[in-house]
Amino acid sequence: MTTRVPDAEFTDRLARVRDRLADTDADAGVFFGATAIEYLTGFHHIQTERPVCLVVTPDQVSITVPRLEVERVSQNSRIDAVYSYFDYPGGTPIRELAETLADLGIETVAADGDGAPGVMGYEGPTLSEFLDVSSQQWVSRMRWEKSDTEIDLIRESARWANLGHRYLAEYTEVGAHPVTVSGRASTDASQAMLDTLSEQYAVRTRGGGPVHAGYISGTETALPHGHTPNERLAPGDVLITGATANVDGYYSELERTMFVREYSDEQAHYFALMKEVQEIAIDAIAPGVPVHEIDEAVFAYAEEQGITDLLRHHVGHNIGLGAHEPPYLDRGWEAHVHDDANDREDGDAEIAPGQVYTIEPGLYTDDEGYRHSDTVAVTEEGTETLTYFPRDIESNVVGRE
Repeated sequence: MTTRVPDAEFTDRLARVRDRLADTDADAGVFFGATAIEYLTGFHHIQTERPVCLVVTPDQVSITVPRLEVERVSQNSRIDAVYSYFDYPGGTPIRELAETLADLGIETVAADGDGAPGVMGYEGPTLSEFLDVSSQQWVSRMRWEKSDTEIDLIRESARWANLGHRYLAEYTEVGAHPVTVSGRASTDASQAMLDTLSEQYAVRTRGGGPVHAGYISGTETALPHGHTPNERLAPGDVLITGATANVDGYYSELERTMFVREYSDEQAHYFALMKEVQEIAIDAIAPGVPVHEIDEAVFAYAEEQGITDLLRHHVGHNIGLGAHEPPYLDRGWEAHVHDDANDREDGDAEIAPGQVYTIEPGLYTDDEGYRHSDTVAVTEEGTETLTYFPRDIESNVVGRE
């Protein structure tokens, strides 16, 4: 059972960044993205109006943080030096970062952004106003292919997502409110996870539990990103569920189309079509296959069936530390890569071992939606589906008397 990223993994990640740095004329690699910083050091923080910046040189890892993060980041043994500013806008974080870099003798950097991202009202100068900056997306590209450890963490996430989903199905009944069912399923699955893993689990949540399970219902399912309606469940309602679990920052995705107590012939028809398009997508995945061909296979089948108007989004996306990560299983990916060829490092954009995808092509009528999502790891031989809640229609009828 794997529940944490080991130190050796971070050592390897930093070594890979330094290898890329050695191929440039830059003195340091600079990272403003919260996920990139977490990936390289294990220090996770909420990205706010207060910039955080990681600097990697051939012989040192340093970080600049707001004063309120100093004690927490100082506990991280992978970071050699910590610099701070008081706050924003009272402080001038980018200027102070530039001064720190100058003190370290750094004149040119390869950065994942020309300054901190503008979130929560942050407005700051670019880093290139103070020193030479070239662009890089090293960590973003590194995260495409997961290590065995990362896949094990996602597999463990799928295990607890499955439990949350089982509770969700068990607690659903006619007259129940979706919010109440979701809260109960999420809490009970989180408690089971914490009790089972005990000190093996690295707490990564603030207030909530590590497992979340819930659903949207009724006409909201016709919207791919519908909201949970303030409506109690009735016989014949369609549900689109979602369950995941946070295991040291890594996530899986499990979704099912379910029916409350009963389903109509029309609902069974669309359910069968949805299930078929998902199976076509999974079957199309193999090492060496261009990323865009997975979505094309689904669209070709939809054309044969005359249901292209029911598609609302691409087949799926990579998943790991982020809920949505590139590459995306999208018909437009080939053109996207060619358009950005001078700025990207993603080469031929092919399916490769170590990539982990959500496979979630959905069908949406005017009244209801139908979508399963499974988390699928690419192996040397083909694929391994990490989520395992039953996919057939009878197993997804809930709230029976």
